[in-house]
Amino acid sequence: MGLAIKEMMAKRAAEEVENGYVVNLGFGIPQKVVNYIPKEKTVFLHAENGILGAGPAAEKGKEDPDIVDSGCVPITTVPGASYFDSADSFGLVRTGKLDITVLGALEVASNGDLANWMVPGGLVPGMGGAMDLAKKAKKVIAITMHTDKKGNPKLKRKCDLPLTAVNCVSLIITDLGVLEVTDEGFLLKELFEGHTIDEVIEKTGAPVKVADVVKVIKSEE
Repeated sequence: MGLAIKEMMAKRAAEEVENGYVVNLGFGIPQKVVNYIPKEKTVFLHAENGILGAGPAAEKGKEDPDIVDSGCVPITTVPGASYFDSADSFGLVRTGKLDITVLGALEVASNGDLANWMVPGGLVPGMGGAMDLAKKAKKVIAITMHTDKKGNPKLKRKCDLPLTAVNCVSLIITDLGVLEVTDEGFLLKELFEGHTIDEVIEKTGAPVKVADVVKVIKSEE
């Protein structure tokens, strides 16, 4: 049986991570990315509450209450991990030391604008560190379902929800495929097996250009 689509999305995002990168992972699907980074790669995972060298989520029963991510989820750390003040952590972010951040998204505009913090009708305490991550990381990858639960496009000409940051997203991974944000808008480069170019175009709320060669990502057996 192949991987579930959310796992495939996380696995595809992990392919963007290179040896030696400093990487920050957002909540939800992005948290799964750590499970697909090859062990032979040395990657420094950053948690904005003050950890460099974060590892996967802690196994049930083995949680350490002093080692959590920014969402207070118990995590593990790798040998050599460092711990520091939140102010130092955001100093790292704001000075451009992050190579990649992988964030969830509510909406992404065709120019790379990102909206990922204000849930319609929900009580939201604030955007946390998303604004700094989205604007200061060298590369921002957005992971999201292609449409919302009502079937409305989440990739559109212009975001309707309050923005997290402008012109920041460079790559989008959805349950349909992989799109690059270019100066001319969305460019479809890859499809997950079982989906079509026409489906992506139909379900996107903005024009979609198609690469000369569109790779098909097959589900693993």
